[in-house]
Amino acid sequence: MNTDGLNEIADSARDHFTAKHRAREQALPLCRETIRFSANAIRCVHRREFEAAEELIAKAAANLKQVGAALSQHRDIFHAGFVHDAQKEYAEAATTLALIAGRPLPGPDDLGVLAAAYMNGVAETIGELRRHLLDSLREGDVAHCEDVLAAMGDIYDVLVTMDFPEAITGGLRRTTDAMRGILERTRGDFTMAAVQRELEQRLDEFGKRLG
Repeated sequence: MNTDGLNEIADSARDHFTAKHRAREQALPLCRETIRFSANAIRCVHRREFEAAEELIAKAAANLKQVGAALSQHRDIFHAGFVHDAQKEYAEAATTLALIAGRPLPGPDDLGVLAAAYMNGVAETIGELRRHLLDSLREGDVAHCEDVLAAMGDIYDVLVTMDFPEAITGGLRRTTDAMRGILERTRGDFTMAAVQRELEQRLDEFGKRLG
């Protein structure tokens, strides 16, 4: 048996693995930081601190650009899963800001993320919109709550049209199923609150007539 050249082949493979490992070790902390930036941005959005949210989202975007550059020659690692998660959280933060701040909704090309990560991110904004609706409900802004609920419904109506295998959509069907429960629960909560509010107004008007 002839093993001539095996050492040279092994050296080449070792160099390849070293470069791949180095790229992965560079990308992983950037993705973790992106997820943290995105989560903090969403918190800022709910506090109406939109400028602070923008700054955090910009930092997340810069991180993802670095990730793309680091993994440009290692697409297998790029599609391993952790980049998808970071892009998804970034997309969720950016679209949550747009929806709650009343701005145009950015698309995946605007954000520089893959379609699967974007759609999963948009899907998860339903949960953030529920939180925003409940906050608005406590403030007594029923008309705004109706707009938020309509937006949640619009997002869900789009999600259910994405009838593709989970491997293509990054698990979008599971996300959609979870968001359906949130949407139904929110509709129930809003309906009960609206009915209660209307009843209180009628009782107040009745009391005034009696007085």
